[in-house]
Amino acid sequence: MASEPGLQSAPVLGPFGAVLTCEQILGLLPHRYPFALVDRVIAHDPGKSAEAIKNVTFNEPQFQGHFPGRPLMPGVLIVEAMAQVGGLIVTQMPDLPKGLFVFAGIDGVRFRRPVVPGDQLRIRCELISIKRKRFGKVRAQATVEGELVCSGELMFSLVD
Repeated sequence: MASEPGLQSAPVLGPFGAVLTCEQILGLLPHRYPFALVDRVIAHDPGKSAEAIKNVTFNEPQFQGHFPGRPLMPGVLIVEAMAQVGGLIVTQMPDLPKGLFVFAGIDGVRFRRPVVPGDQLRIRCELISIKRKRFGKVRAQATVEGELVCSGELMFSLVD
């Protein structure tokens, strides 16, 4: 399996491979259709790491125009899916103020292969650092069938 060094896969903890239900995910993240990109959380160590699944289906609205006849998941949506998994880590830290965490930056993001309808993205994120209780940084990677699709570091900032 091609993966980034230092990014460990967390164990599957819940029944049917799910640690958080759809309802719980919606309770933790502010995103809603069509921008809710986390379908299932399969491992979650609040404040440390999370692993989740995004099922890519042809019915998603972006495939109407990206690209007709050759649908590809836009890279920005892959990064957004990774950020939402990262958000599950930062928003669950008990010593951080509650509020909306948004992108503050992305470093070293690389795309390795296209993602198409029918693929299942497996996204892993680990917390790297928290600064002044307002800024967070996670290491993220997305794979399809064990093959690295995208990786990089994502920064978050508390705006509320």
